[in-house]
Amino acid sequence: MKNREIALEAADQAQWLKQYYFLRAAFSVAWVIAAFAIAPSSAVIAAALLVVYPAWDAAANYLDALSSGGLNQNRTQGLNVLVSLATTIAVILALQVSMNWVLGIFGAWAILSGLLQLGTAVRRWKRFGAQWAMVLSGGQSALAGGFFIFQASMPAVPSIANVAGYAAVGALYFLVSAVWLTVSTWRRSAAM
Repeated sequence: MKNREIALEAADQAQWLKQYYFLRAAFSVAWVIAAFAIAPSSAVIAAALLVVYPAWDAAANYLDALSSGGLNQNRTQGLNVLVSLATTIAVILALQVSMNWVLGIFGAWAILSGLLQLGTAVRRWKRFGAQWAMVLSGGQSALAGGFFIFQASMPAVPSIANVAGYAAVGALYFLVSAVWLTVSTWRRSAAM
């Protein structure tokens, strides 16, 4: 009986992760479309999108942690919530200074949140598998963050397009993870 309960709980968690990864991918795709299609014509919309992006990450990590056993069992996500909330506030303040500051803050955030995402994926790997894309995403996010910080130190003024490329790659990783989990579930079902 206990093994059956554990198997059902694991299946529920795998189903949640699929939905969560598809949701993260959809949001990122919509954000990227807005960043390229609408933001160039409106500084207000660009600023709002730059604030919404880390705020959404905080909300998504919080929701995922709660749906995956709570914040005590998901400390990397709890930290990611705090880092993303602090980034949201920092972006609001940096928008008053310059886009270089905004990109520098996004760089620091990409490093921290990428490493925390990497930690979450490694922890989940044993239980769910199909986390290789999230491991790559976390590592690439940390590298991209370093590049953002370098770009922010240059005299050229960056734009939302710098962040949109990063968000597009993140969307791809979430989509790959969702599809990989879906295929893994189908394979397990077919083997039974």
